[in-house]
Amino acid sequence: MVTKFIQAKFIKSAEMLSQCPESDLPEFALLGRSNVGKSSFINGLANQKHLAKTSNTPGKTRLINFFDFSNQFMIADLPGYGYAKVSKEAQNRWQKYLEEYLLERKQIKSLIQLVDGRHEVQNNDRQMREWVLAYNLPVMTVVTKIDYVPRSKIQSVLAKVRKEFGGEVLPFSAVDSYYNDGIFKALTKNEAD
Repeated sequence: MVTKFIQAKFIKSAEMLSQCPESDLPEFALLGRSNVGKSSFINGLANQKHLAKTSNTPGKTRLINFFDFSNQFMIADLPGYGYAKVSKEAQNRWQKYLEEYLLERKQIKSLIQLVDGRHEVQNNDRQMREWVLAYNLPVMTVVTKIDYVPRSKIQSVLAKVRKEFGGEVLPFSAVDSYYNDGIFKALTKNEAD
């Protein structure tokens, strides 16, 4: 797939499973801490600056936002974990809705857990991965903000994350589309499974 010609568009936002779009496209759900760069990941893959709204305020995404990539697959941007200035009650409601979505949405091919390449893997990243593995859900890891990591250290950052989480670990930069083809290959390979 030539990523330059990807046509990505926003489909809809949903709070709960029953509001999710009807679709038979393979779906990839983005998991990550607030401010890990989920919106930038979508914009970078789509080669559009403003498709997904980015914010400097962590915890801005409060709904599941669905994006169609050239009618080949869908990416679902989930609310970030680990930070949100909302009531406990609202957080509990999100958690219930997100669990329902992650466990019951048939279209999900794989989860994509984003971790920030500038920092060590955080405790809430580990907790999320434990939850994912407890339910035996397919997951791949994408290390974001790799452009902030000196070139000489990129491989060791990826190796550390691989040692921590295992499985497929891919680098990503919202600034440089150099890594996009690797991401698309992984997504469309999953599509064929």
